Order: sequence, then C-alpha cells, then structure tokens
Amino acid sequence: MVIVTRIRREVLTLPAAQLGPDNPLPPLRPLDEVHRIDDRDRDGLPRDMARQLGYEPLRSLLPVRVRDGYDRTREPRALDALVIENDRLRATVLPGLGGRIASLLHLPTGRELLYRNPVFQPADFALNGAWYSGGIEWNIGATGHTTLSCSPLHAARVPAPDGGEMLRLWEWERLRDLPFQVDLWLPDGSDFLHVGVRVRNPHERPVPTYWWSNIAVPEERRVLAPAEEAWHFGYERRLRRVPVPSYDGIDRTHPLNSPYAADYFYEVPDGRRRWIAALDTGGHGLVQTSTDVLRGRKLFVWGNRSGGRRWQEWLTEPGTGGYCEIQAGLARTQLEHVRLEAESEVSWLEAYGPLDAPPEGEWTRAVQDAEERLESVLPRARVEEAYAAWLPCADTEPGEILAVGSGWGALEVLRADWKLPGTPFPESTLGEAQAPWRELLRTGSLPEPRRVRPPGETLVAPHWRDMLETAPATPHTEYHLGVAQWHAGDRAQAVRSWERALELAPSLWPSLRCLAVADQESGHHERAADRYADAFDDLCRERRDDGETWTAVVAALGRETLEALLRVRRTADARAVWDRLLPAVRRRGRFRLLEAELLLAEGRPADARAVFDAGFEVADLREGEETLGRLWARLTDEPLPARHDFRMRPDLA
Repeated sequence: MVIVTRIRREVLTLPAAQLGPDNPLPPLRPLDEVHRIDDRDRDGLPRDMARQLGYEPLRSLLPVRVRDGYDRTREPRALDALVIENDRLRATVLPGLGGRIASLLHLPTGRELLYRNPVFQPADFALNGAWYSGGIEWNIGATGHTTLSCSPLHAARVPAPDGGEMLRLWEWERLRDLPFQVDLWLPDGSDFLHVGVRVRNPHERPVPTYWWSNIAVPEERRVLAPAEEAWHFGYERRLRRVPVPSYDGIDRTHPLNSPYAADYFYEVPDGRRRWIAALDTGGHGLVQTSTDVLRGRKLFVWGNRSGGRRWQEWLTEPGTGGYCEIQAGLARTQLEHVRLEAESEVSWLEAYGPLDAPPEGEWTRAVQDAEERLESVLPRARVEEAYAAWLPCADTEPGEILAVGSGWGALEVLRADWKLPGTPFPESTLGEAQAPWRELLRTGSLPEPRRVRPPGETLVAPHWRDMLETAPATPHTEYHLGVAQWHAGDRAQAVRSWERALELAPSLWPSLRCLAVADQESGHHERAADRYADAFDDLCRERRDDGETWTAVVAALGRETLEALLRVRRTADARAVWDRLLPAVRRRGRFRLLEAELLLAEGRPADARAVFDAGFEVADLREGEETLGRLWARLTDEPLPARHDFRMRPDLA
C-alpha cells in the first residue's frame, strides 16, 4: 500500500488582531462563568447528570492568567500552520492557537466542511479571556472554552497506525493539572480525518475532567443527531428538557430559527451510535462521529435577534456569514465534569468528514437516512477498529518536533518524575516563567526578583503551596504564598501572608491589591477603595517605563481601582486615577466605557452620552456581559444602538 498522507508547514496570512500581553494581576475573584444553572432546575435530573453537575465545578482561574491585552485593530499577520492531507482531505492546524483545525477541505469537491473564519479576532469567551471563532477547537479543563484557546501546543510527527504519518498535539492543562494529546491522521484514501484523544491523570487522587470538541459550521444548515429530546440551556441559566426537532412551534434544528443564543444538548439513547451532522439545503455538509466514550452531542446557536447577530459580526468581518457549532463531549452537557480516577486515563477516537444525505422532511426519516449514509461511508465497526489500532500508537515517542508549547508540563514532570510515554515535556522547554519555581524545587527557596517588575505567575497546587510554606519567608514568597492560600480557600491565612509581605516588600502595590480584593470579597468596600488607591499610587511611583509589561499592569490595576472607587461614589479620587492613566490606555474601549460611568457619577450625563455618540468598542466585552445596556438605560430612554447591542437573554430583548 502506498501511503500518501503528508504533513507540511504553512504560513497563513490573515487580517489579525494583536493578542497583546496577559493581565499581570492574579485572578483572585470567583470565576465569572455563564454556564451555571439555576438551582431550581436540579430536581428531577437523571442521577448521573445531577451528580456530575455538582462535581467540583471550577471556582478559580488560578494558576492561569487572564488574557485581556488584545485589541480590535486587524492587520495582515502571518500565522504558523501545519497541514495534514491525503488525496481526499486537507486539514489546516494552528499549533500556536490551541491546536485548532482552522480548515477541513474536501479535495474532490472543493468544499470547505467547516466555518473558516477569514480573520483572527480574539474575544472574551474563553475561561481566561481571549478566544476566537471558527474551525474545530479542543476544549479541556472545565465548563467553558479552554484557557488554551490562544496558547501554543507542542506538535510533532508520529508514525500513524497504518504506517503513514500522524500529527500529534499535546500540552499540560493547568486548571486541572492534566496532560493530554490529540493525534490527527488520514488513512490512505479516506474521506475522514481520524482524531485520537487521550487525557491522563498522573496524580494519586481522582480529578474532575472535562472535554468538548467544538465544530464551527455555517449556520445555513440543518443539524441532525440521533435524538428525540434535548436539554435546552440559554443565557437566562435555565436547564430544561425539550422535544427535538421542534418546540413552541419552531423547528430548532435550523439554527436561524431560534430567536436567542442557546445550547441544545441532545439526549442520545444508550447503545445508539454517537454522531452529529450539519447539512445544507442540497444535502451536503459535515458529519462527526466517535467511539461511545464521547457520549454528548450539542448544537449551539446565536439566534436571529439583534444581540446574536451583533456577536456574529463582532467575531469576524461583517457580511461574511454566520456560524453555529456542533459539538461532542464526555458528558451529556457542558455543565458537568466527569471523574477521572487516580493514575488512569480516558481516550476515544473521533472522525470528521463529508456527508451527503437529504436533511429535510420528517425528523425520524431524515435522521435514519443520514445514519444509514454514514454507516455506508464509515461503518461504526471501522471506527472501533481504528480506535483499537491507534491506542498502541498513543505511547509512540514523537519524531520531528514541529511546534513547542509551554514549559509548565516540563516543570511538573521534573517535580514528580512522571513517565508519560508519547507526550514528552523536556527540560529544554522550561522558560523564564518557570525559572523561579524550578529554583524553589531545587533549593527550597523562591528567589527574589533581580529587578523591579510585576510579580510573575503563582503556582497554587497543594504540592507547590507546601513548598512555599516551608521556604524562607521573604516578601516575595509571602506574596505568592498568599495567592496559593487564597486559591485553597484559606482566606484568613492569605490575608496574613500579604500583610507580612507589606512589612518588608520594596513593592507594596502587589500585596495591597490582593488585600483590596480580599476586602471586597468580605464586603468592606470602603477599605478596599482605600487600599486600591494606595496600590495604584505606589505602582505609579514604581513604574519604570511605558513598555508593554508596565503599561499592562497600570491598565489592569487602574481599571480595578476606578471600579472600586466608583462603587463607593468617590468620584474625585476616581478622576485623579483617570488622569494618571496613559493616554493610550484611556483611548481603549474598556476605558471609554469607564469614562462614561465616571462622567455620569460626576453628574455629567450629557458628557457621558457624548462618549457613546463618539463611538467606542470594548474589545474584551465578556460573553453575556450587560454593562453597555445597563449604562445606556441610565442615560436615556432611547433604544440601545445596534452597535452596542450584545444582549443574549430573552428578558432583556
């Protein structure tokens, strides 16, 4: 047999926004995640679903940082890509941006099977901020879009089960401390991209696990799945069982029929083949299927109302067409986490390819026709056989390294001496961010910074916290220990650690800011405002230049300080902070919005309205955030302008 699969490097040049620096402040506040249900909906749920809904939901982003430094200025930029292709399919992968499959092209017909975003535009949808739409993304970690959405993964060539080449992607997921891998290959002559996924738990304790493969497809489709019911979840945070395909007189399997953004988690019966397809009016489109471990299937729609359409424009170029998502996950819904036992792993195989079947007509008939067509082009048994053939290859050591991810996996492997065949995390990948923690591991002491700069990232897992507690109690160590204690829920100890750090620290603002957050979380908003004001004043005295790092921390702390002062109506102090911000920071959309709030608080509604009339864009507007609409309603009774209408809940339309 002649193997014709090829893997090659490519450069994509797209209109792309800058990602910018991460937020230097540790994310201490509770997670702002929209995918949580109203408690009254928990009664009557299937037992396993109810258990997994309550199983260790993520409450903190630590040790990950927030990515909010991006903008909306798009210029042609080069993105590194890896292409895997045979004579039937061409998959284009972005290893530096979460390993996403940006394009899946069916070569004989020339059809793009995915929604291929013509731009790279980050938006605030990932758990930690920056995310972008389009293609196939790999969501691991916790409920929501992965923190790795815009991060580099390791990538390499690996021998495929049939003797050809396979593209392996792997990384260390930091929220749950789990290594994972995604293996992509194209069997000779196959119309289906095969994807083997493995998540490993090397720890001596069970760990909550989460995975969803999200597939963006054009929204002018009908979505088919083998289900008669679905769990509907919208931005009003209500979960309820609804019939498929129609309820309230609307066929919801056509994405543009739904008024509002919503999730439909299909209830696929046990024993039924797992698959989901999106087909156009001509009966052409994409199908995804898998082994049974990947049990969940979902449709996400933006809806046809103004807020959903605005989000579609926000994530791409206006006029380029919208998208919906078909998805596959480990649980029924994305509100759940599954238990991965100690020193175990979970793995499965997915397949993606073209499907031709009549999408319209009576639901049961349309689903049956599609399933029969899928069985004829990719039998269920062949998927199981492919999984069995791939599994021994999962441990094969990579060959040529094609891309390099972070050094966090290398640090964990160095600490625990774990053996992870197939996914090496060599010491050569350790970088500046890991250097102080490697020193702590080697010497038992966390080194003090050699120059004045914002503190680096804090590691918060129990083993690192234990090391911080036994390390010499320098101000730098006390600061990091406080962050780790806060993450563990020991808030009183965290406060004491930050107070001790203040006694000798050359830089006061990092611990003052942490103490201000602690005050806010305990309801002491006046004291929090005082500490924020002191922290910002100390930072402005310490700032060494107007480079990227210092600008990022001044913007981050300045925003939090302004919000804290406005909360307690200290408008004069807030104005003083505003005046000390860099002009470039004041021009950002987020700060234009804050300026409007400040002007309104100062009793200048006409000036606040003028800010809106002049126009601005809040680049890091959060999914589900309603700040724009609320502030507009305080200024006027006029309808919210379309450019500011990002409302996603029915009761706000």
